[in-house]
Amino acid sequence: MKNQYNCVVLGGGPGGYVAAIRSSQLGLKTAIIEKDKLGGICLNWGCIPTKALLKNAEVLDTIKNSKKYGINVDGYSVDFPANIKRSRQVSERLSKGIGFLMKKNNIDYLTGEGKLIDSNTLSINGNKKITADYIIIATGARPRSFPNMKVDGKRVIGSKQAMLLDKPPKEMVIIGSGAIGSEFAYYYNVFGTKIHLVEMMDRVLPLEDKDVSKVVESSFKKSGMKIYTSTKVSKIEVLKTKVKVHTEFNGKNEILDGEKALLAVGVTGNTENIGLEEVGVKTEKGSILINEFNQTNISNIYAIGDVSGPPWLAHVASAQGHVAAEHIASHHTHPVDYSNIPSCTYCQPQAGSIGITEEQAIEKGLDVKVGKFEFRASGKAMAMGDTLGFVKLIFDKEHGELLGAHIVGSEATELIAELGLAKALESTWEELALTVHAHPTLSEAIMEAALDAFTGSIHQ
Repeated sequence: MKNQYNCVVLGGGPGGYVAAIRSSQLGLKTAIIEKDKLGGICLNWGCIPTKALLKNAEVLDTIKNSKKYGINVDGYSVDFPANIKRSRQVSERLSKGIGFLMKKNNIDYLTGEGKLIDSNTLSINGNKKITADYIIIATGARPRSFPNMKVDGKRVIGSKQAMLLDKPPKEMVIIGSGAIGSEFAYYYNVFGTKIHLVEMMDRVLPLEDKDVSKVVESSFKKSGMKIYTSTKVSKIEVLKTKVKVHTEFNGKNEILDGEKALLAVGVTGNTENIGLEEVGVKTEKGSILINEFNQTNISNIYAIGDVSGPPWLAHVASAQGHVAAEHIASHHTHPVDYSNIPSCTYCQPQAGSIGITEEQAIEKGLDVKVGKFEFRASGKAMAMGDTLGFVKLIFDKEHGELLGAHIVGSEATELIAELGLAKALESTWEELALTVHAHPTLSEAIMEAALDAFTGSIHQ
C-alpha cells in the first residue's frame, strides 16, 4: 500500500535524515516527514550557517591584522548583507543536497507537520494518514527562554535572528557563554559590535577544561569584550531603541545597555503537539526517555537527537540515527559511546575536547598524569602567526590509557578527531608519542603533549 511503510522518520534534521538513509540502505521502505527544510536547525539555522559566518569573521580578522604578515590592505570595506547572504547560500545548497539523497535512496519525502495517532499511525497536517511498523522521532529542540527573558525577534533575539541582522549592532548583550554565545560574541566583536558576555557559571565555556576556558576568556577580553561571569540575569527591559539587561553579581546589581540582547541559554526538546501523550511515550524534563538503542518505552517507537536530551549535538543525533535504524532492521549495532563524544566551539581561539577534564579526574579520585604542549613552542603555529593555546591530555597513571583530551587554539576542532579515535581504541601515551606526526604540523603538539605526561616533551 502507498501509505504503508516499514519505517517513518518524523523530522529531517541531522539525526532524522541519517536514520532515514540508513533504514533504506538496510532494505526498509522508508518515509521522512519534515515541516520545514531538510537538514533541520543544524543545517539551516545552526551548525552550518554559523560556521560560514565565523569564516567570514576570520577573513576580516586576518585583513585587520595583515600587516604582521607583511601585507598592507588599505581601504577595505565590509558588505555585511553579502556576508549574511553567503551563509544562507551555503545552507540552501546543502539542504538541496539532502533532498537529492532522499531521491537517491528511494525515501518518500513528505512535507508537513507530523503527529502520532497511535503506535503505528501518523497524520500529516491533521488529515493525511500513514502507517509504519516502526517510527523514529527526530523533532529536535528549540532555544530555551524564560518568563523574564522572552525573545521578541527584534530587541531580544535568538540565534536564528542573530544570523539575519542587516547590520552589526553597536552594542550587544549576550546571555550565555556556551558554544553558541561564545561563537556569536567572537563573530560580532570582529564586525565592530561592543560585546557584553554574561555567564551564570564561574567561567566562559563552563563545560570545558578550566585551562581551556581561561585561554578563551583572556582572548575575548584582549579583543575588547566585557565578560561577566558568576552573574545572573534577573530581567530584560525592552525599550524603543535598546534593551536594559538587569544583572546580579555577589549581591550587587548592574544594568547593561545594548541595541540587542541575544539569548544563548540552552535548548529544550520539541516534544509538544506530536502525539506523545496520546500514545503514551514517556518524557522527562522536556526530553523523550530512551534506552541504549534509542527505543522509547513503546518498543516500535524510537527517539534520536536533541528531542531525546543531552548532549545536544548534531553528530550525536547522526550517530543515534545509525543505531536506531540498525536496531530496527535487526542489524548488528553498538550503542553510542557517550563517553567519547567530541565537543567543539568554533570561535577564535577554537576549543575541542573529548573525555574527562582534569577537574573531573580529581573529583573521581583517579590517579592521572597530565601532559601539556603549548602552541607557542610549535614551529607550524609560529609560521601561521597564531601561537595561542595548547594541547592537554589526561592519562591513567598506571596503564597510560588516554582518558581525556582538550585543545584550544587554531584548528582545535579538526585536531580533536585524532584523539577521539585514540580514546576509542584505548590508546596509551606511548602509542600517541610513538606515532610519527608530519612536520611541521599543528598535530605534532599531540605527540609532544603525550611525551610531556610521562617522559618530557622535546620542544618545550
